[in-house]
Amino acid sequence: MKETESIEELLMAESSRRNTDLVADLVLQKPELFGQLVHIFLKDVRPVSWKAGWVADVVSEIRPDLLEPYIEVIVSRLETLAYDSVKREALRMLVRSPLPKEQLGQLITLCFDWLTSSKEPVAVKMFSMEILYRISQQEPEMKKELADSIEWRMQEETPGFRSHGRKLLKKLYRELQEM
Repeated sequence: MKETESIEELLMAESSRRNTDLVADLVLQKPELFGQLVHIFLKDVRPVSWKAGWVADVVSEIRPDLLEPYIEVIVSRLETLAYDSVKREALRMLVRSPLPKEQLGQLITLCFDWLTSSKEPVAVKMFSMEILYRISQQEPEMKKELADSIEWRMQEETPGFRSHGRKLLKKLYRELQEM
C-alpha cells in the first residue's frame, strides 16, 4: 500500500476475490489497519462497506483475535444495518465469534425476527439460525422455540434453507429428547 492510497481506495479498486485476498493480506501484515476496515464496514455505505466486511471476514477467519475487540459494536449496530450484504457479512463473522453475554437478548430478538421474516435474504436467515443454535447451547430453554421457528419457515423457503434447517432440526430434536 502506497502512502497516498487509503484502505478504502484499495477496496474500491475492483470487486474480486483476488482484490479481497490482496487487501486481506495487507491487513494481516499490518494488523493496525483492521480497525479502519471495521470502521468502513460499519459505515454501512454501499459498496465499500460490503467489500470491507468481506475482507474483515477473510482476515478474522485467519486471525479471530483481531475481530474480538469489535464484536460488541458489531452486535450493537446489527439492527441499524441497511444493506443485506453488510448484514450478511456481520452475521457470518458472529457465527464463529464469542458472543457477548450482555447482548444475547438483543441478538436473540434480532435473529428470531430475521429468521422468521419473509423479507430477509436466505443467507441472513441461515446465519441467524446458526447464531440462535449456538445461543441455544447456553440457553437450552429456547431450543423448542428455535425448532418451531425453523419448521414454520420450511414451506416458504429455498432448498438451501430447507436443507440447512433439516440438519439443524435433527440436532435440536435429539437435544430436546435428552432434556
